[in-house]
Amino acid sequence: MPEPHYFRIEQALRARIARSRPHDPLPSEPELAREHGVSRMTARAAVTQLVNDGLVYRAPGRGTFVAMPTGPRRADNLVRLSEEIRKQGRRPSSRVVLAHLRPPTKQEATRLRLRRGDVVAIHRVRLADSEPIAYERALYPGTMSALLKADLAGSVHEALAELGRVPTRGTATLTAQQATAEDARELLVPEGSALLVEERLILDDRDVPLELSESRYPGNRYRLDVAFGVEPL
Repeated sequence: MPEPHYFRIEQALRARIARSRPHDPLPSEPELAREHGVSRMTARAAVTQLVNDGLVYRAPGRGTFVAMPTGPRRADNLVRLSEEIRKQGRRPSSRVVLAHLRPPTKQEATRLRLRRGDVVAIHRVRLADSEPIAYERALYPGTMSALLKADLAGSVHEALAELGRVPTRGTATLTAQQATAEDARELLVPEGSALLVEERLILDDRDVPLELSESRYPGNRYRLDVAFGVEPL
């Protein structure tokens, strides 16, 4: 199925934004329409998507300009990685390594509060413009087995919401580790190189465990901001 015209324009603009500086002007909607042979409405749809993603801003009477880049993810926010990647002007995608049902370990069952049954195991490599950003290994309660029929190259959290379980809050532990042979193969990094490893437990809107995951990020491709307060002396 061919891509919509506005999507092709949007991707061309994302590539241009990645090469630009904040406040650089973008072509006007009439110019985009002429360049791509589409209507102004189609060109406007592409620009509006970029505005919604925070990549550009409109100045009435002046035009459309590249927005200041958003900072890296804050540790106190539960943000989808695909959303982070889009805000950087890059195209997110995922490569599924494995997806199946299996028995949980005792520790996994305890953390997911499972008394019986299998877990859904999904391993994916998360990509930004085809560059590996994270190797993600996630577990879900076996009652979410319908995930195995979902488009796992897209957003798993959106698929969970469609199944009636909305990821709402969570806790995370961050560590520094060396890349294993498996990491090296999936992330295209040297074995033994530095990784930022995030272990997360995500709860749904009823405070029921929904996802137990480990995401392994190459140290030179991912940053995490931490907000903190200072206790008075």
